[in-house]
Amino acid sequence: YSGRLGHGGGEDQLRPKRIEALAAQRIIAVAAGGDHCLAVTADGKVYSWGRGECGQLGHGKRLSERIPDTEPLPRRIMSLRKQRVIAVAAGGLHSLAVTADGLVWSWGAAGEGKLGHGTEDNQMRPKKIKELTGQRIVAVAAGHYHSFALSADGILWGWGRGYG
Repeated sequence: YSGRLGHGGGEDQLRPKRIEALAAQRIIAVAAGGDHCLAVTADGKVYSWGRGECGQLGHGKRLSERIPDTEPLPRRIMSLRKQRVIAVAAGGLHSLAVTADGLVWSWGAAGEGKLGHGTEDNQMRPKKIKELTGQRIVAVAAGHYHSFALSADGILWGWGRGYG
């Protein structure tokens, strides 16, 4: 179905199974969303896999529509290649990343403002959240309709749907 486990197929795994596509990498962080996942390597690379119909995988538009927006194996998010990512969060249909310089990037479904860009335009690739520039962010969290960022000085920032 969506390959959300990162093993290359849609089969259920009743016991933990190593993700071979990441075997050569030292993983320091992982996040599981509704149908997609993210992983961060020790050198700050970000990989995503699963379903990405709203751009939550961060790879941009697919060239082939045979299997729309699905990555059954971890694939590096190349638009973040110049960034050193230290943390990630995966929501229902969106993703967040924190870079070593304390900036926050978001991508995927933008409904209810959960990406923090002031619009409801989906983002197919990571985009920096300008409103958090200058706030040394150290952690992020993503729900289905909302997002949070925690600054180094203990200030919590929240955005997205505030009802329901």
